[in-house]
Amino acid sequence: MKKIFISVALLALPFFGAMAQSIVATNQIIDCGQVLYQTPATFDFEVKNKSNKPVRITDVCTSCGCTDVAFPREAIAAGEKFTISITYDAATMGHFDKLVGIYNEGDDKPLLLRVRGSVVREVVDYGGNYNFMLGSIKSDCNDVEFDDVNRGDRPQKKIHIFNSTSAAVQPVVMHLPEYLKADVSPSNIAPGHGGVITMTLDSRKLDDMGLTQTSVFLGAFPGDKVNREKEIGISAVLLPKFDNLTAQQLANAPQLYLSTTELNLGHFDQKKKLKGEIVIRNDGKSVLKIKSLQMFTVGLQVSLNKQTLHPGESAKLKVTAEKRQLKTARSKPRVLMITNDPKQPKTTIKIVAE
Repeated sequence: MKKIFISVALLALPFFGAMAQSIVATNQIIDCGQVLYQTPATFDFEVKNKSNKPVRITDVCTSCGCTDVAFPREAIAAGEKFTISITYDAATMGHFDKLVGIYNEGDDKPLLLRVRGSVVREVVDYGGNYNFMLGSIKSDCNDVEFDDVNRGDRPQKKIHIFNSTSAAVQPVVMHLPEYLKADVSPSNIAPGHGGVITMTLDSRKLDDMGLTQTSVFLGAFPGDKVNREKEIGISAVLLPKFDNLTAQQLANAPQLYLSTTELNLGHFDQKKKLKGEIVIRNDGKSVLKIKSLQMFTVGLQVSLNKQTLHPGESAKLKVTAEKRQLKTARSKPRVLMITNDPKQPKTTIKIVAE
């Protein structure tokens, strides 16, 4: 199959809404991760003519003159798969993100392909440990926590992964909720090489204050099967807002006191359950409201005799740990408390049960 190279400079590529197209790409975005300076990087896109008639590519438009595109010049048969190769010259240090529009005679709008990465003088690999297995891919963690999030924040967390298999993988994060985004770099990881998953939380899309938990799954390729071995636990703690309080309101606010923030329940030994108690007191000048009590893990049960405490009043928080369920927990046993104390709206109580 012959290919030609065309590079057409554009000031900008227009945005096109979703519509049916004759040619479609398996992946419209490829992230190559780190690219060596002055070493051109080539990205291969697998594309298919999904129409019922032959099509021919008529034009290629790029967002700058630093990219070249190779594509089949002859007509592409109905149902046929083919490759479009995009080469970035890597002549400029730093991050790059390039768009390429592929026009064919059957469509008014182009197929948009996107390539991105970072040009560096030296490729730097992750120096930590990969202590977890997510299916066939090693990782440095299997649990991600977005702690102390305010409404409007977009915090990020990174998971380092490593391909220990004998074949290239195309990692994909599956079952993402609408408030979470995952970018994998590079998109294709060769055997013996590593990559990074960047998880971004959109706090505006969280429904409730306090703890929100879910699970996502890391596949080795698009369409991979979901199972527990590939599970990544995700938790986010959204805080109440108190930034509009006056100095007088802060002076008269409730004040949470806990007898401990680390409750040691002892050893299970032959016991199936362990129990403990924490004293909660309002040392402030107005009513303390305990808005939420949530557990980070299975195997914990809590009960509270009062949720509203006037100044000077106390309550008892009883905690029960169940041995069988706690053994299956993915993260450390903790209790999350959300209150209207503006100085400590969120309190995490660590539970020790061995």
